[in-house]
Amino acid sequence: MDPGASSLVMALPWALAVLSLLPLLDAQDPACAILKPAPITNAILERLSGKWFYIAAVLRHPEYNQFAKEILTAFFYLTPNVMEDVILLRQYLTTGGQCVYNSSYLQVQRENGTLSRYEWGTEHFAYVLLTKDPKTFMFSYYPEDELNRGLSFYADKQEVTKEQLREFHEALKCMGLRETEVLYTDGKKDLCGPLEKQHEEERKKENKGSQVDTELG
Repeated sequence: MDPGASSLVMALPWALAVLSLLPLLDAQDPACAILKPAPITNAILERLSGKWFYIAAVLRHPEYNQFAKEILTAFFYLTPNVMEDVILLRQYLTTGGQCVYNSSYLQVQRENGTLSRYEWGTEHFAYVLLTKDPKTFMFSYYPEDELNRGLSFYADKQEVTKEQLREFHEALKCMGLRETEVLYTDGKKDLCGPLEKQHEEERKKENKGSQVDTELG
């Protein structure tokens, strides 16, 4: 798989959601309230900041689904800039027997409750869905399209609890997706640990160098 395709998979190809999620929800089911779109605040951006692991997803779009099947495991870092409404995304993918790293910027659409990025000349969108547990969150895609809709699940650790996974499964049901469609990652197959460590050491050196320059200046 080429790096461009891998990048698309990790971001779990964000699809433009034109219609509101509200018609899809069962108003009587409290578990479905999580799928209601909400404006993105600074507090939400702060919650998204940090390291996250891609745990699982259902992607009905055939091409996206195939790409997702090639991802053995993945993790990424989100660094929001609340002044410019962008998020730096640094992602590490294990696919095709190798580690693929890339970085890009996500645009924040606060009022719509979405994040977006450009892939292959097209801007793709995802709704940010906050879970009850602050250690997890989800993205939804194509919510109005039964044939192409999707939902992805992320956590701050590779291993998730049954309760955390239950909330994901409840959201799947609310969107009309089936548990049998879920593609799970396997953290034991990660090949990106060494590269992540290398990048951390390089950043420490850069920060130390900047500090010295400031002191000398």
